[in-house]
Amino acid sequence: MAVPTTGSSIEHHPDLVEMRARYEKAGSTPTAQLVEGLSFLAGLYIAISPWVVGFNTSTSLAVSNLIVGLAFAVLAFGFGSAYERTHLLGWTAPLLGAWVIISQWVINGAPDTTSIVVNNVIAGGVAALCGLAVMGLAMGKKRKG
Repeated sequence: MAVPTTGSSIEHHPDLVEMRARYEKAGSTPTAQLVEGLSFLAGLYIAISPWVVGFNTSTSLAVSNLIVGLAFAVLAFGFGSAYERTHLLGWTAPLLGAWVIISQWVINGAPDTTSIVVNNVIAGGVAALCGLAVMGLAMGKKRKG
């Protein structure tokens, strides 16, 4: 019967080291850098869009876009700087994009003007597609590598 060793750390497991190296390689390709940069810009745009488009009079929708946009930008920054450690959070990015799309109809009191609808659908769609692309980076390298 094998006796478990005490004090051993998962950080030194050979499979974990190899997996992190693989994800680091996947995150350093030009395609990955483009997706991560576009994701970061999409998050920043979502955060400032209430003031760009002019729907900052709806405070609940403006706060939602601000918080979701900043969260998306921070998530994208994490993908860009430490993809090997943040790749498991990739599933949250498409959900944040989907929330931006539907938030205008879910939040009570949000004005339903054409500019708000078009802004949130396009920005949320770009964010969701960027999130799916980030998820695809990890999955693509897993199959090939």
